[in-house]
Amino acid sequence: MLRYFLVLLLFLPRLTRADIALPALLTDNMVLQQKTTVALWGWAAPGEAVTVSASWQKGTQKATADAQGNWLVRVPTGKAGGPYTIVIEGQSKHTINNVLLGEVWLCSGQSNMNFPVAKREGWRTGLRNAAEVIAQTKYPAIRMFTVTQKVADAPQRDVQGSWAVCSPETVGDFSAVAYFFGLELHQKLGVPVGLIHSSWGGTPAESWTRQDVLESTPTLRSILTRYEAGLTQRPAYETALAAWKSEKATNPQSTRPKPEEPLSATSNKSPAKLYNGMIRGLQPYTLRGVIWYQGESNAERAYQYRTLFPAMIANWRQDWQPTLPFYFVQIAPHKGQNPEIREAQLLTLQTVPHTGMAVTTDVGDSLDIHPRDKLTVGHRLALWARANTYGEKKLEYSGPLYKAMQANGREVRLTFDHADGLQAREGALREFTIAGPDSVFRPAQARIEGRVVVVSSPDVPQPVAVRFGWGKSPMPNLFNAAGLPASPFRTDQWCTPTQGKN
Repeated sequence: MLRYFLVLLLFLPRLTRADIALPALLTDNMVLQQKTTVALWGWAAPGEAVTVSASWQKGTQKATADAQGNWLVRVPTGKAGGPYTIVIEGQSKHTINNVLLGEVWLCSGQSNMNFPVAKREGWRTGLRNAAEVIAQTKYPAIRMFTVTQKVADAPQRDVQGSWAVCSPETVGDFSAVAYFFGLELHQKLGVPVGLIHSSWGGTPAESWTRQDVLESTPTLRSILTRYEAGLTQRPAYETALAAWKSEKATNPQSTRPKPEEPLSATSNKSPAKLYNGMIRGLQPYTLRGVIWYQGESNAERAYQYRTLFPAMIANWRQDWQPTLPFYFVQIAPHKGQNPEIREAQLLTLQTVPHTGMAVTTDVGDSLDIHPRDKLTVGHRLALWARANTYGEKKLEYSGPLYKAMQANGREVRLTFDHADGLQAREGALREFTIAGPDSVFRPAQARIEGRVVVVSSPDVPQPVAVRFGWGKSPMPNLFNAAGLPASPFRTDQWCTPTQGKN
């Protein structure tokens, strides 16, 4: 009996020891936010003492794992620089190498954020000048962490992915918009830039929003109701689909439409599932801000997006910080994108503090929902960050934004913010329509008078409303002196097709 007890004692340290585990973000080549206090965290045995030392500072930070094994320390960071090392030690030891201090941004959304620098399979056609961009890419102080795509029923404590140092060998797989955004910040600020890329094509904003946020917002509960109904309809759908396929096989000329597929529990369009699998596990990594390129998958419910998008932003700010900068792309013209989704995005800019919107009416493609000019998009997002996050003075960062209208007889005078040097490109102003009390919009003539645009039509003697760029694939040409395009808008509040679609 004594012999068995001695053998047990021999193996007891091995049985009780728990190696420290770190989240995927805390690995070699990472970038930490400069000039702040950053969160470093992980998991260990309950009650285990953890010591963290960073080579840019003297001393250490210490923590004790809680009853669930979670530990977290807050480490002060100085000005941008590196490379540094971080040593995390408990019953095991981890050394993280080639760490930089700089600016850290989360880059998320759907396919236009996922769109890569180099050509890949399917719709990922890459930049037109990808070979030139790749050859010139020698920026080791830019790093990108790409989150592995994952659908999850419950919030995950970690993600999968790794930090890639920007080089000709790696940049082809980078998100093109995120890369150009980060490149401009790196060149203008002269600091390292870390880009955390978490996106998935074809996904609606509700997939990136926490479950309780959807549950607690009355106008968003229908999203959950529709999803739950779809789960119960799944067997009937499978039966109908089999019948449709059989009919098509025997009668290829059949015009019976294919059954509409309800959401499944594993769909990346399911509410909250991408927040659970691809956002929650990034917390509490310290961020400077967020850039976002999404909206196409919510266009059919654009009126609801007026509520959904601000709710998602508030959700992320609750998770990170209340004033987290959030800069997004207004959806480009395309035959499948209604004007209401752009309006919902404009309203978010106007009502949600610390947001910015890059207008892309001049770089879209009416036939391709994935326009290939991502340099312009990244640049316009970077302008918002440079001016509003980093305080760069005398930098125009937005195109003209509608401010107010005044009817004066047969004319309407429109005023704008960001209106220095209003100009029409390639001929007279276009894409303005005007309506009287009958609510019928007719093509209008428009002219620029200083910071004002004057709109009229001989067919509308008593104008009450104006719309600009109000179509699926408009080609507006109103710009300011900085070469930035005006956002589409309308002055009326009349009912639109997606109102009531939830």
